[in-house]
Amino acid sequence: MELYPKLIMDALATVRYPGTGRNIVEMEMVEDDLRISGMHVSFSLIFDKPTNPFLKSLVKAAEAAIHAYVSKEVEVEINTKTLQAPRPDLPDLLPSVRNIIAVSSGKGGVGKSTVAANLAVALARMGHRVGLLDCDIFGPSVPKMFGMEDARPYSENIDGRDLIMPVEKYGIKVLSIGFFVDPATPTLWRGGMASNALKQLIGDAAWGDLDYFVLDTPPGTSDVHLTLVQTLPITGAVIVSTPQQVALADARKGINMYTNDKVCVPILGLVENMSWFTPEAHPDEKYYLFGRDGVRNLAEEMQVPLLGQIPVVQSSCENGDGGTPVALSSDSITGQAFLQLAARVVTETDRRNVEHEKTRIVEVKK
Repeated sequence: MELYPKLIMDALATVRYPGTGRNIVEMEMVEDDLRISGMHVSFSLIFDKPTNPFLKSLVKAAEAAIHAYVSKEVEVEINTKTLQAPRPDLPDLLPSVRNIIAVSSGKGGVGKSTVAANLAVALARMGHRVGLLDCDIFGPSVPKMFGMEDARPYSENIDGRDLIMPVEKYGIKVLSIGFFVDPATPTLWRGGMASNALKQLIGDAAWGDLDYFVLDTPPGTSDVHLTLVQTLPITGAVIVSTPQQVALADARKGINMYTNDKVCVPILGLVENMSWFTPEAHPDEKYYLFGRDGVRNLAEEMQVPLLGQIPVVQSSCENGDGGTPVALSSDSITGQAFLQLAARVVTETDRRNVEHEKTRIVEVKK
């Protein structure tokens, strides 16, 4: 049997790119380097980026098409080329980021995102270069807290890669899946899709030089947390909880998730949110609505620092809903509390970097 280019191209024209209905020849995905030597055929397929989710399946489909429509005896060699330069290899995905801080909570409703957003703002006010990534794929709240619900990041080609440009506000580089989805529509994704989206926000964005990269992680323990520790060498975790016992029980789980021998992420300390209620008109009064010193006692039990106690003040909620985090102001007791928290986080991060080796990413066992 004699092979010729049209025979091969006709076979490849039967391979369709998923979701478009167009074939790979029509889409000009077959490089102009087709070579035929006897029963050996070689060519290249061009993809938009090395992370294209259909890359492997289309390579297999192209080989199967040649075997089905030409001959099973054909020896097929398919190379892949990408229009975009590949991501840096793990664990050096973000080589210009000095410290990666995961803000976590064992359960929802304890104000973790409020703490993460205000911590980022406070660090920026201290003069640090700060990035904030909203890692809650299914319930992003950072766009609301920063008043950026209508923000739509654009991409820019940098060194051969199309990178997402984080939105900048209050001196912070911010990204969230909320910038890319309809806020009124639930995100119905399986774990793998959520993890891939998160990897793109981390590895395909122009974060640049950062002193602190704050990760607002989803509550609990999930696929997202596994993706983070498998993708980034997290410097340390900040665990947020309210003082009541039901929240403290889940906070223990969050601590154990990071410190178990497979993950080994140091705990920088605990933050007690909603420690007490103080009326705006009576700043010296304290009402312990959820119990007293619960997180302080847990910190002593777990032998980790208590980084701060954040009071409940009505303006904190109003500022968050209005897109102006309370840490922007030093006039309120809550704003002062977040500035003090940021200072403690810097101190504990510096101490951690002196006393411990750099965190290693969790290797995926195949």
